[in-house]
Amino acid sequence: MRRSIRGMLAAFTGALLLSTGVTVTAGQTAHAEAATSGSGSAAGAKPVLGWSSWSFIRRTPTAQNIEAQAKALKDSGLAKDGFVYANIDDFWYHCPGSQGPDVDQYGRWVTDETAFPPQGSENGIQVVADYVHSLGLKFGLYVTPGISQQAVAQNTAIKGTSYHADDIATTSPENNYNCGGMVGIDYTKPGAQQFTDSWADQFAGWGIDYLKIDGVGTPDIADVRAWSQALQQTGRPIHLELSNSLDINNAAAWKQLSDGWRTGGDIECYCGPNGSSYPLTSWSSITSRFDQVAAWAPYGGSGGYNDYDSLEIGNGTDDGLTPDERRTQMSLWSLAASPLILGTDLTHLDPTDLAMLKNNDVLGVDQDGIDAKRIADGTDSQVFAKTEKNGDAIVGLFNTSSSPREVATTAKAVGIAGARDYALTDLWSHGATESAGRIAADVPPHGVALFRVHPTRQVVAGADPSVTLGLNWAPAASDSTTRTVTAVLTDNGSRPVTDAALALTGPDGATVTTHSPTQARVIAGGHALSATYTVALKPSDDLFPSSAFQATASYRHGSGTTRLAVGDTITVNHAVTAPYKTYSSTTAGFSQSGTRLGIQAQGADLYNPVDEYGTIYQPGAEHDGSTTTVKIDSQANTSVWAKAGIMVRNDITKAGSSAGYVALVETPGNGYLLDWDSDGDGQLDSQSSTGTATYPSWLKLVRDGNTYTGYYSTDDSTWNLVGTATLPTAAATQDVGLTATSHAAGTTGEVDFDDFTTTSS
Repeated sequence: MRRSIRGMLAAFTGALLLSTGVTVTAGQTAHAEAATSGSGSAAGAKPVLGWSSWSFIRRTPTAQNIEAQAKALKDSGLAKDGFVYANIDDFWYHCPGSQGPDVDQYGRWVTDETAFPPQGSENGIQVVADYVHSLGLKFGLYVTPGISQQAVAQNTAIKGTSYHADDIATTSPENNYNCGGMVGIDYTKPGAQQFTDSWADQFAGWGIDYLKIDGVGTPDIADVRAWSQALQQTGRPIHLELSNSLDINNAAAWKQLSDGWRTGGDIECYCGPNGSSYPLTSWSSITSRFDQVAAWAPYGGSGGYNDYDSLEIGNGTDDGLTPDERRTQMSLWSLAASPLILGTDLTHLDPTDLAMLKNNDVLGVDQDGIDAKRIADGTDSQVFAKTEKNGDAIVGLFNTSSSPREVATTAKAVGIAGARDYALTDLWSHGATESAGRIAADVPPHGVALFRVHPTRQVVAGADPSVTLGLNWAPAASDSTTRTVTAVLTDNGSRPVTDAALALTGPDGATVTTHSPTQARVIAGGHALSATYTVALKPSDDLFPSSAFQATASYRHGSGTTRLAVGDTITVNHAVTAPYKTYSSTTAGFSQSGTRLGIQAQGADLYNPVDEYGTIYQPGAEHDGSTTTVKIDSQANTSVWAKAGIMVRNDITKAGSSAGYVALVETPGNGYLLDWDSDGDGQLDSQSSTGTATYPSWLKLVRDGNTYTGYYSTDDSTWNLVGTATLPTAAATQDVGLTATSHAAGTTGEVDFDDFTTTSS
């Protein structure tokens, strides 16, 4: 009956709009549907703010630890700043095994009463919800699509009907990532909607205000629609959030039926030692969101929001991010109007992180509900911007490189051209400057400058001009020890600066020669002082010798002198010579110094379905009877799963496809591994492991026919077995090389090798 009434109201509203001459487009119709059909949340609701249990509590939520987090949410003052949701993620229910969650007489999940003990007639989840509500907060819970196999096996009744679980269940598995044992529901069958309604009624009776449906894919649109209707019919406003890695081709459906949707996989890096939750995330997890934010921008906004997963800020170094990287995450999420759901331990908040989270200028950027667009996509920088209803632009200048950078855009590029001047407010430092139209900042590595840009009809009174300092290196071969660089001091404002001076200094042993004037009496607004230098680097036998340079500048405006400084590091890669060649399927650099070989590589992983690595290799040097050995002197700990060692495959330059593939590697946190491709599809999919990593260490890979045996040693004398693999697809002769991957996309890790040899028996 509710659907019929709503349909009649929609028809009446449409007729009324048409009778008054208002044109209703398809997009407006979808938006109106979204406002009423998602979860019962108010139309145009802001992105939600709160906390969720998964990132650090993960598999062990209890009434005690959830209530402690909710109390900390209030006591920290975060609730006053809008962080009001306290959500339990997975593992609140009882999961005996792969047969699926335990169920009640109506086929609904049963609460784990050991973790969430009942009180009298109150379910344990309801007890926690009552406590959360007593703090003035809201409470969230977790579910996945489908119905438990246990409900089907028991053929449980569907509450309020004559139907049973077997009447509505399919045999298709549904995603329940941790417990498993869920199967699909055929929503064309009588009783299917009523089953979901009864579950929603139970949740509403427990007092939930937020429901996350995890494991949602395109085949689950019917489930999402059913849950959307079920939550509405409860009469309780319940926010509906979908997860994860949703298909952008179905963005309109997600927005019509829910209040928020996860655009990608988990933000957690799952890279802590011995199963630890810490570190919670990594820089590569953050940078993976830049492309997502750009792609999904058209689909967020009033009525439903793109969700980029948990905000991992609150626990200092345990976050897995530097302070600059944390500001980058919060800035990007806020520019994208994403829900801000904390994943950190609120009972041990870092004071610096807490101050970030309570920055109301930045929170306001998120709560405006407007999605930013990508303005620039550079190799080492990103620019995102959006225009708010009052005409101000919010501009994020992101430096994704590992060195300081000047990052710049213009008022025209962000869509607010035509003003006489622009007032710039730095939303992190709260500093105020003025600009004639160039919006720029000196941004630290992996950092951000976040500005509110206000167009004005006259030069902004009382504000200093925005002035930035940049270092621009001319292109050069990676092994070149002579480089050219230009230092640029730019007055981005409308007012001039005076008594400007530039200087460049380098490390001991490097020489710096100036080729142009380094001083200017006046730099007019919108102009710059540039000075070009030649630097000669100190010779070194190190594999990747680095030289740090610093540009400094000074200028006067008004009665004071301002000084700026920016640094950069130049790394030389010595040429790799015959018989070796190099190849990479990710960003990588290579170097050789005598018998020592070095690889600096990024790479998300070296295991199915990812095959990203850098390699120094010998073509066709591996065959029956070959023994390959190498010493690993050092390995950057970019991840406990970073890999370095020996790689063999039919064609080492065909990542992701070449068969006959085996890799004997060392990892910082998971010892020594022998990985191999068992089915010949060009992806590593099988593994043996042993030992604890130490440096230096030695690896040895022996081929006997199509069988490969891997060993490791900590003294180059006693050899320990790692594993054995047989590869039917191995060619008679294969490529053999050294390999490295950082297991952290966007992060470079260095591995230094020595004594790489391949011999024949």
